Order: sequence, then structure tokens, then C-alpha cells
Amino acid sequence: MPTHQQLLELLAPAKTAEFGMEAILHGADAVYIGGPAFGARANAGNTIDDIRRLSEFAHRYNARVLVALNTILHDNELDAAQHTAWDVYNAGADALIVQDMGLLELDLPPIELHASTQCDIRTTEKAKFLGEVGFSQMVLARELTLTQIQAIHANTDATLEFFIHGALCVAFSGQCYISHAHTERSANRGDCSQDCRLPYTLKDDQGRVVAFDKHLLSMKDNNQSNNLQALIDAGIRSFKIEGRYKDVGYIKNITGHYRTLIDNILDVRPEFRRASTGQTKLLFTPDPDKTFHRGTTDYFVNGRGADIGAFDSPKFIGQPIGTVTRIGPTWFEMTSDEPLANGDGLNYMHKREVFGMPANRAEQKGNAWRIEPNLELNVKIDTLPGFRVGTLINRNGDHAWEQALARKSAERRIAIDIQFLETTDGFSLRLTDEEGINTETSLSSEKTLADKAEKVEPSLRENLGKLGNTDFSVRKINIQLNAPWFFPVSSINALRRAAISELETARAAAYHRPERKAATQPVATYPDESLSYLANVYNDAARTFYARHGVKLMDSAFEAHEESGEVSLMVTKHCLRFSFNLCPKQAKGVTGVQGQVRAEPMTLVSGGEKYTLRFDCRPCEMHVVGKMKKHILKSPPPSTVVTTPLVFYRKRPEAIAFVQ
Repeated sequence: MPTHQQLLELLAPAKTAEFGMEAILHGADAVYIGGPAFGARANAGNTIDDIRRLSEFAHRYNARVLVALNTILHDNELDAAQHTAWDVYNAGADALIVQDMGLLELDLPPIELHASTQCDIRTTEKAKFLGEVGFSQMVLARELTLTQIQAIHANTDATLEFFIHGALCVAFSGQCYISHAHTERSANRGDCSQDCRLPYTLKDDQGRVVAFDKHLLSMKDNNQSNNLQALIDAGIRSFKIEGRYKDVGYIKNITGHYRTLIDNILDVRPEFRRASTGQTKLLFTPDPDKTFHRGTTDYFVNGRGADIGAFDSPKFIGQPIGTVTRIGPTWFEMTSDEPLANGDGLNYMHKREVFGMPANRAEQKGNAWRIEPNLELNVKIDTLPGFRVGTLINRNGDHAWEQALARKSAERRIAIDIQFLETTDGFSLRLTDEEGINTETSLSSEKTLADKAEKVEPSLRENLGKLGNTDFSVRKINIQLNAPWFFPVSSINALRRAAISELETARAAAYHRPERKAATQPVATYPDESLSYLANVYNDAARTFYARHGVKLMDSAFEAHEESGEVSLMVTKHCLRFSFNLCPKQAKGVTGVQGQVRAEPMTLVSGGEKYTLRFDCRPCEMHVVGKMKKHILKSPPPSTVVTTPLVFYRKRPEAIAFVQ
């Protein structure tokens, strides 16, 4: 075995402390959770007591708790954010997940800082800079390829984190302002209205309809199950699951799924080991297809693919399980190789609309299944839109499987070796856990020979191994006695309980929280001397930070309402010209087409909203361009902006050039 093993971390989401505990039991090495305020999921906050409970539980397994403090902040929120940082640190949290660089100018506790996804880390220069100013870990942009990840890994000593599962924001994280432009609900303030999941009509530069009423900005869900080894080789060490709004069944299933995959890799890659302790035993078989997803994609990890959008529906359709063979007034029959159950969630799709029909009763009849669905009062099956013989039926709710997840579905135990030794005045019990932490607990006792010598050791082994609901499991038991002494069961049980308690105390004392990484000296220089509104600079402390690191020109964040004209409301790697085979790069080498396909602007329409799509072909990006609504533009930002000396502020950003 190598003398130095690198750590691989499975990082799971936690909507609540209880969800976080389930994630840890199901194999997470770390969890991320929102604190009382300033998290990028506004409806997933937790109290300081919640953070304390979760931290105490996590640390039993050497698992970490990362607290999201990752919104951009008003000037009048900085003091409260600083207090929150200290509160979560004192509650036992291991790291803060940060977007706003103004926090680095405050009096923060000596806690690790992790760069949030909203920091939009997709270049080696930015990653290197963030590592130099004190970030120990950073989550890279979801849009990166393996080659790009590898280049970043070669240029920073920070731990690299990457999203491996869950919902995908169509925009580069931190680069979407559509929600704020229309509703004043800012994604960078944790309150996105998810305009990307709405239906849109796409028109070309001549007004011709390319796609009608489809969910053109809705991505399939991320699934990197097949790319874990390649991501490890590229330099990823923390594997992040999205989902702080997801239910506990999702947390259990997806965490268990990736725990299994990563453990399989660890079995054949001895140069790595898991970042926490204890072995997880799953009491169910994980299946990521059975919990919410919009179809799956590995996005851009292996380069641009043609099928990354969930254009037909942003809903969870589930798995196809059969087709309709007969239809009655209150029932239908279908073929299916899958066992069905009362309570299963069934649906079908007609004209891009999903129609749900939960099964009140599912009964097998020969090679078919007879389904009596739960429909609204007075609705007959033969009047359902598009429902006919041959209709494909999907299942998005497997009742029996979900019931298994609703019960206890995992155990996690830390392996220990037990030595029972004879001493001068009695006996002792020495426990050594899988990390090498050991304790020794003594039992003063008179020594009396047992009547049945042959039963002494088997009885000792049985009673010493009764670890019950503790965090531990026996790896081996070694008994060393000079003679077959008699042991009252009550004495052995008491000794074992005392020894376990001492080991728990020793493990808690041995847990170490790494301190905040020191910034390099001399002070690192930011890669650019100017920042547009896309940098999300929203408070004076952030301006001070960037000025100190060499930035000379700055725009205020979009939320400051200084952008009165048309601007990019979204910057995305997703390209609708590519999706509909209208990309100039696709036309290269095609006889009679090359030179005729250009990246002219297109138009995107949803309800009363209209956007211009502009295409920046050099970095292969799409910009959704529009204006902030007038009533929002006129409303003052919630705090007063104070100008920092020696820094110039532009009212308007430099024009963004779009090339063909």
C-alpha cells in the first residue's frame, strides 16, 4: 500500500440536519448545508443548533460539514454575515462555501474557505488566483471538459470539486440574471424563479419558427456515473451531488449509488482512500433512474454533445415500463416486464405534455397488467387526450421501492479490533479503531476458575462483540488469558460499554478541523484589471478586495440596477444553433453549406418576454440578451453603495463582442 494516499470525498446535499445525517449514513464523506441566512438556496436554511447537531454526528465518522454562505451581500448585510460565519464555526462546521469576495475582507473565524459554484471557475488563471487568496477547495464549472479540468489541476494546489449528479443550470453559475430582470428574485441572492424551465419559441433572424413552445433552456440532469475514473485522473478529489431542495429518498438513493461506485474504484486504486471513516451497508439497491431526473447527460465532460436538453418537459417522466393493450371505462391493460404495485406513479406523454395517472390498483392478468388508475371525478379513461392502444406508459413512482427507502435503509459502522487482556489485579479491554486510535479500559476483579472452561472464550467473544446500536463493528477479537476464569456477563457488558464510551471520547478529541489557508505573499494579482457586472461585485468590501488585488475598473453587480439597456441576462455553454444543426462549425466541410450558415442572432419568446440570442463562437457560448423590467430598474437597491478610493467605477460595461 502507498505510504501516502490521496483522499476522495463524496459530497452530498442536506436540506436539513436530518437529511445530512441520512447522507452520512448512506456513505457521504461530507455534506453541504445552508445556515440561518445568506445561502444560495433561500428556502433551505437551518438554525445554528441544526448545524451543531449535524456537525457532532458527522464528526463521529470524520465526515465534514460545509456551510453555504454563498449569496452576494449588501453592504448592510456584511456584519450579519460575519456573525453567521462565527456562529457556524463555533457550532462545529468545517468550512464556509463562499461566493462574495467581500467576505475575505472581514474578520472571519479560522475556518476553511471553499469557492462556490457561483464563482464561475472555468479558467486556470481564476482557479490559481482563488487558491492564492486562501481558498482550500473550489467547485469547478459544470461545463468544463476533462482536458480543461486537468489544466486547472496542474496550476493550483487547491482541492478540486466537481458536480457529478443532479439538476443543471443552463447558465454558467453566477452568470444568470433573467430571474432578477423580470421578478427581482436574484439567483445570486438565492431566490431564482427558474425561467429556464419555461416553454419558449425559437425564431431565426428572418422570423421563421425553428422550434415552437419547447423547453429550450431546460437541461437534462447531470449524471457522471461512467466518468468517475476519468475525473479522478483529471484531478477531481471531491465529487458533489446537487440537491439541497431534494427529498430524503433522493439523498439516500443517489448518495448510496455513488458510494458504491467510488468504493469499487477504491478497491482497484490503492493510491486513494475515502475521506471519512466507517463502512456503509445499504439495505436497498440504489437506482438513480428511480428518483427525480429530466433524463441524463454527462454534459461537456467529454466534449459538446448533441443531446443535452430536456426540451420536451422539465418534469420527471420516469422509466418506460410498457404499452397499453386494452382500454376500459375505468381501467386499462398493459404489457410490462416490470412488477407493478398499488400506489405506483404512472404517466404518459401527449404533445409534450405529461399526464399522470397513479395506480389505485395494479393486478397481473396472465402476461398483462390490469390498471385501475386514480383519476379525477367523472373523468373516463377513453376521454384522456391521446390515450389509446399502443400508448407508452412510464413509471415515475415505484411504490414498493419507495417504501423500502422510507424505512431504515443504511447502516454505517467503524471497524474496531478488540483485545481482552489479563492484568495483575483484573482484566482490561483494549479497543483500536480503523484509524489507529486506541483506548484501554480496566476491570478490577477477583479471579475464579470457571466450572466449564471450554465455554469461557466463546462466551467472552459473544458478549464482547455485542456492539448493538453503537457506531462500531468488530473486525477481530483477541483474548489473552492465563487460565479459564469465570466472568459474570453483567461485568463484561459493563466493561464493554465503558470501553466504547472511552473510544467515542478519544475519537472526538482526535478530530481536527483544518484552519483557513493563508493567502500568498506578495498579494496575488487578479487575472483582469477590469470587471463588468458579470463579476457580481455588490458591496464595498468586495470592491476593496478586488482593488487590493490589482483591479482598476469595476461595474456594480446587475442587482445594483445600473444596467438600463440590453445586456446579457444569461451566459451559457448551451447553444441552440448547435441543437438545431445551425452552427457554423457543424457546416464546415459540408459541400454546398459551408459559408452559408452564420451565427446571426436568433429570437427566443416566452409569453410576453422576448430575448435576442447572440452567439460568441470563439469560446462557443450563447448569450441571452434582454432588458430589466422598468419597475425593477426604478426600484432602488436595498443598500447604499459607497465608493472606495482610488478605484474607478463604470456605469456601463464594455461591449461584449460576438464573432461568427
